[in-house]
Amino acid sequence: MKIKFTQVNTISNYVSFSRVLLGIPIFYYISQINEIVNARNILIGLYIGAYITDILDGFLARKLNQISELGKIIDPLADKILVIMIVSYLYIYNIIPPVYFWIIVFRDLIIFAGGIFVSKKIGRVLPSDYLGKGTVLSIGLFIIAVTTNLNSGSMVYLVLYYGSLLLSFASVINYGLRGMKEIKQETNGNI
Repeated sequence: MKIKFTQVNTISNYVSFSRVLLGIPIFYYISQINEIVNARNILIGLYIGAYITDILDGFLARKLNQISELGKIIDPLADKILVIMIVSYLYIYNIIPPVYFWIIVFRDLIIFAGGIFVSKKIGRVLPSDYLGKGTVLSIGLFIIAVTTNLNSGSMVYLVLYYGSLLLSFASVINYGLRGMKEIKQETNGNI
């Protein structure tokens, strides 16, 4: 896949890149979560800002006719980088359980590696679907819950925790099935 400068130099791609840059202040406030009075509120604002950029980049790409294969890579990659950064910080500072950290990191790495494999086979990027987007949202809601210091024994915490883990497993299986279907269709179409 050849990338042209016009595919990189788009408003929607800059919005996606800005989501990754939000990792810097997020790291700072997570590291100071118990020292700065409003750190938790600021973090929630940063998480919401990141989510808005996730919605905004896709909207702008469609509205400004800037949909590109590169954009289809940058958007989910920015999500994965930011999510891995956040869960890593939360894990380092003992805010989330280790098993949660490992499942989320492995989910993103498996989908990333699978995405590269599928893209090489079919010559284009397999776009995210509603299950993938719902999974990222559920992980985000759990991250907000732990950031607000929600009691880990509460029903809301447990629903968000197990719900996001269940969706994480389901999204990996779904992505694998979609990838295999696309590869099979591409292979059958080239016979």
